[in-house]
Amino acid sequence: MSAFTSRSHSHSDRRISTVFLVLLAVFVTTGASLWVHWGNMTFGVFVFVCAGWLISLCLHEYAHARAALHGGDITVGSKGYLTLNPLKYTHPVYSFVMPLIFIILGGIALPGGAVFIERGRIRSKAKNALISAAGPAINAAFALVLLVVIAVVAPAYYGSGPGSVPHQEFYEALGYLALLQVMATILNLIPMPGLDGYGIIEPWLSYETRRSLANIAPYGMMIIFLLMWNQTIGGWLFNDVIYPFLNWFGAAFYASDGSVAFHFLRFGFGGFGS
Repeated sequence: MSAFTSRSHSHSDRRISTVFLVLLAVFVTTGASLWVHWGNMTFGVFVFVCAGWLISLCLHEYAHARAALHGGDITVGSKGYLTLNPLKYTHPVYSFVMPLIFIILGGIALPGGAVFIERGRIRSKAKNALISAAGPAINAAFALVLLVVIAVVAPAYYGSGPGSVPHQEFYEALGYLALLQVMATILNLIPMPGLDGYGIIEPWLSYETRRSLANIAPYGMMIIFLLMWNQTIGGWLFNDVIYPFLNWFGAAFYASDGSVAFHFLRFGFGGFGS
C-alpha cells in the first residue's frame, strides 16, 4: 500500500499543471488568430508574447529543478517544481509578475529567481554550476527554435510596413518573443549575485567571497534592470549585439516591428526594444 501511495505521489509530483496548460492554450490560440489575421492584431501580438514569455519562465525554472533532481536534490518533486506550475514556485511575484512588468514597461527580459534548491544535497561543484546553467540554456534553446522557424518559413522582410508579407503579425510576434529569449539568455549569464551567471561560478568561490556578495543577491535583478535603462548600455546591447544576431536569421525587422506592436499599452513609458 505504501509503495503504491509513493508511486502515486511520484506521478502527481511531475504531472503537468493545469495553469501551464492554460498558458499553452492561450499561446497556441493567439498564435493561430495572428496567423489567420483574425481579431485585433496589435492586442493579439501582446497576448501571444506575454503567454510565450510566461511559458519560457516556467520552462526556465523547470530546467533548474530537473537539473537539481539529477544532481541529488530529491525534494524538488514534492515542492511541485516539476509540474510547470508557476504558483508552486517560491516567489511567484518576484519570479513571474516582475519579469512580466519588466517586458511590458521597458522591454527588458529578466527571469526571476523562483525554485529553492537544497544545495547541501548536490553532490559536486560541477552539478551545482549545471543547475544554474540549465535555466539560461532553456532560454537559448527557445530562442533558437523561434529563430529557425522564422529563417526557414518567414518571407524576407525589411520593415516595409503593415501587410508587406503574408502572416506578418505572426512573424512579428515570433520575432519579438525570440528577441526576449536572446536578451534573457545574455542578461541572466552576467555574473551578478542573484542571477544564474553568478550561480555558475559561485561553487568555486571562497566562503568569504560568497558571504560578502550574498548581500547583493536580492538586488541583482533590479541592478541589471536599472543599468539597462542607461541609453549607452542598453543601446549597445540592442544595436550592437541582439539585433545583429537576429539579423543572421532574418528576424531583426520582424522583432523591431513586433516590439512596437507589443508596447502599444505603455502610454508614454520609456524603454528599449521599441
